[in-house]
Amino acid sequence: MPRSSSARAVMATSPVGGPGPTVEDRLVEIVGAANVDTGVGVNEDDTHDEALTATPIRPRAVVRPGSTAEVAAVVKLAGSRGVPLTPRGSGTGLSGGCVPVEGGLVVSFERMNRIIEVDTDNHVAVVEPGVTLADLDAALLPHHLLYPVFPGEQSASLGGNIATNAGGMRAVKYGVTRHHVLGIEAVLGTGEVINAGGKFVKSTSGYDLTQLVIGSEGTLALVTRATLRLHPRPEHRATLLAPFATVHGIAASVPPILASGVGPLMVEYIDLVSMAGITANAGIDLGIPDSIRKEALAYLVIVLEDHHADRLDEDTQALAEQLAELGALDVYVLPPNAGTHLIEARERAFWGAKAAGADDIVDVVVPRASIPAYLDTVSELASRTSSLVVGCGHAGDGNVHLSVWQSDPDVRGQLLHAIVAAGVSLGGAVSGEHGIGTEKRAYLTELEDPGKLALMSRIKAAFDPNGILNPGTIFVPVAATGEQQ
Repeated sequence: MPRSSSARAVMATSPVGGPGPTVEDRLVEIVGAANVDTGVGVNEDDTHDEALTATPIRPRAVVRPGSTAEVAAVVKLAGSRGVPLTPRGSGTGLSGGCVPVEGGLVVSFERMNRIIEVDTDNHVAVVEPGVTLADLDAALLPHHLLYPVFPGEQSASLGGNIATNAGGMRAVKYGVTRHHVLGIEAVLGTGEVINAGGKFVKSTSGYDLTQLVIGSEGTLALVTRATLRLHPRPEHRATLLAPFATVHGIAASVPPILASGVGPLMVEYIDLVSMAGITANAGIDLGIPDSIRKEALAYLVIVLEDHHADRLDEDTQALAEQLAELGALDVYVLPPNAGTHLIEARERAFWGAKAAGADDIVDVVVPRASIPAYLDTVSELASRTSSLVVGCGHAGDGNVHLSVWQSDPDVRGQLLHAIVAAGVSLGGAVSGEHGIGTEKRAYLTELEDPGKLALMSRIKAAFDPNGILNPGTIFVPVAATGEQQ
């Protein structure tokens, strides 16, 4: 897998000097000296994201605009000088998508963190890209409203979530980011500002530019404002834990559960090794008898929610009976605290794998009925390469998350390629929710339809004719031209 440092080095700038103000001088004029970091003043956190394989890079400068006008001015400056830009939210991405370009600028949205409006009549919120999921959730709580996309890291920013079309465990009920972003304000690679969508759900007024920008990982435009769809916040929740003897048993149970009408909030599978790690790291004792633990090779975790406690109790009872009929070894309705702690621990699974020394992670998505066949293939590949591959995933929508331990980089590269290719061959995709970034670009290039990639490249050229927006992410970078001073 190519490292981001070599992949992006083609965009490096020439030495500072020459007539007229430098890029750094102009940045200070635009946003103020306090909002520009250069050289040793660049914070180490701004040199990387959370990808396990990306090499940190110190950018030429980090600039923190405070308004759309300032973002537009920075982009125009960068375009005129041929300097690449990397947008950055909270830096919680897992694919190298906000690792800076050598000699480029990082546009950090940490100052653009206002919740502009919570419109309770239209059930929308208007936010700037630096707003975190935690901040938004706290602001919506008094209104009994919910923004339902929770990708597992509450410190993640809305701008970053929009860039990667973030999903998470609740996607089986609510969908992913693109289902909840109704409109955007964004700055193109030319410095032009566009507005698309608004406080409405449907429109047949030309191309849907909002949806095109969502998931583009900062390669098409820098989102400076977003209009988000909200939902009433259910007050009651129940968590069911069902151990199964096989992953095949879990996969076979998902379609009838989803067809039952209970409308689960989450449907997660967790393999034996991952469950042991998750509960141990969180200090959770789920009270599962030894006799059941010895038989269980995987667990199904289902969360239900409702606005009415009595309806939730009825659905919980019906689902428990259905799980027993579908072959669960047993069914446990966890106490509220235990259920909350288990879900929180599951959301932190990546951090546990990272602490345990995982060499890489995978987030391939396949049709949910193909999960057993896919995991069988993954198991064979792991055994063939003497690797440890364990994981969990969103059983309700086929998103498989795997942690890989294989210290030999050549063997690991071959293994990861085979794991991703196996998912694609089953009708899946390279990434379910983490994005392509720089670290999965080679897989996309090799496994995706060349015609589709060529069309995507032409779309990028229309939005970003100077090629300055996040070069090296998704596509192989093309050198920008300009005086670069």
